Amino acid sequence: MMYPFMTLEDKTGIAHSEIIKKEGKECVKVYFEQPVQGGFNSAECWLPDYSWTLKEGFSDKQILYFQDFLESTAHIIYELAKDGGFENASGF
Repeated sequence: MMYPFMTLEDKTGIAHSEIIKKEGKECVKVYFEQPVQGGFNSAECWLPDYSWTLKEGFSDKQILYFQDFLESTAHIIYELAKDGGFENASGF
């Protein structure tokens, strides 16, 4: 399941998964989606490794921005992923 996290000024939506056990490690998938004419730009990054598994339509500069964004918010995303998103979060 994916949970909404925030929408950036340029209409890029950011969502995250619940905690997913992957190779014995707690991971979270973070998904970026920006509406464009004829579809969407999409990117997907896995925390805690910051492993980008999808980068369609976004520039390298945008991906670097998303990387910086994730590095500053990963701790919040992990807490929300444990709780089931903002709607179920106890500490926010």
